[in-house]
Amino acid sequence: MPSDHPRQSEFSFRVNTRLTGSPGNGSSGDVGLGRTGTISTPHGEIQTPAFIAVGTKATVKAVLPESVRDLGAQAVLANAYHLYLQPGPEILDEAGGLGRFMNWSGPTFTDSGGFQVMSLGSGFKKVIEMSVASSAPPGADDAVAPGKERLAHVDEDGVWFTSHLNGDRHRFSPEISMNVQHQIGADIMFAFDELTTLQNSRGYQEESLERTRRWAERCVAEHFRLTDAREGKAYQALFGVIQGAQYEDLRRKACRDLGAMPFDGFGIGGALEKENLGTIVGWCSEELPENKPRHLLGISEPDDIFVSIEAGADTFDCVSPTRVARNSAFYTAEGRLNLSGAKYRRDWGPLQDGCDCYTCQNYSRAYIRHLYKAKELLSHTLISIHNERFVVRMVDDARKAIEDGTFWEFKAHTLGRYYGARV
Repeated sequence: MPSDHPRQSEFSFRVNTRLTGSPGNGSSGDVGLGRTGTISTPHGEIQTPAFIAVGTKATVKAVLPESVRDLGAQAVLANAYHLYLQPGPEILDEAGGLGRFMNWSGPTFTDSGGFQVMSLGSGFKKVIEMSVASSAPPGADDAVAPGKERLAHVDEDGVWFTSHLNGDRHRFSPEISMNVQHQIGADIMFAFDELTTLQNSRGYQEESLERTRRWAERCVAEHFRLTDAREGKAYQALFGVIQGAQYEDLRRKACRDLGAMPFDGFGIGGALEKENLGTIVGWCSEELPENKPRHLLGISEPDDIFVSIEAGADTFDCVSPTRVARNSAFYTAEGRLNLSGAKYRRDWGPLQDGCDCYTCQNYSRAYIRHLYKAKELLSHTLISIHNERFVVRMVDDARKAIEDGTFWEFKAHTLGRYYGARV
């Protein structure tokens, strides 16, 4: 196993403030797992906690990169597998990397293709709220979601993917994923891992965890080789990915195994139920190195974000803000609403009173509803801008609340308004 690489000093993370107090007593001097920090990359700093906007195919869907910057996003995350299929990693390399290709000057992330092992394999899509129900009995390791077919097949060396675009077969391995991500050129990359589902048996979870550990070692070795071979390129940080489903011993083992490797940070992924999110993130935060950032994959709901911040997560990403926007759903302080309702036909107010986003400063609910009903794509853009701004601002405000010692009051107020009697 390689030791630290000399160029890793080009990436750093500094803890700034610790979360103190507790939900029942905000004035307590107890120190928890939550914190604020600063991630330093070749393309700028990220103040954490931070929500990272998802630009799967080198675009935050329907939103100009300039608008993503203006709404306050500090970084963008793209998908290595999708960019491998289109336009191809060599194109991004020739363009000068992901940021230059998409006209984004800030920090960038790429995931490894590990999510597609699950989404194209079993057909499940939502990890955090994944139902264990399927057409197969519990513990069936070949379970596929109803109406789906298996498009990813795992072996010890890697994964065969069947393209959802044209049916072509593609091979991904730890080494191929590292080569693809180095060509894409993001500031932060993730090691190639196998994402399991809650349907998988305990035995398979153990087998998969060991495979992900072996793949992590191969990722580090190839990453350091490419760092040396691609002299003159900005250093790209590599995060290991923690799996283990909902088993405490497996999660802690994964953290200890990968925590001993020379990763620059860690991603917390894997199958889990929503109610166990904070507990699992907490296990990981207790085990992982304190001086390295923790990225939680696939989170954007307000309650999930707050519980994850408390448990020690530093950054988050999720496609949800733009995905729901394409169905006319928009976030407000009082919860998520939907513009398709007839009551908004003559509603001349903004999506959210007091919101500082470009959409709310310039457009009415009535106009955006008209666009949606008329199937005009501008509705996707305007709602997406607002939704991304809503989540980015909420996490920014949570960071400020940690810094000034008012986190627990801010959490209670925010979630109390958003969920009403449900919180």
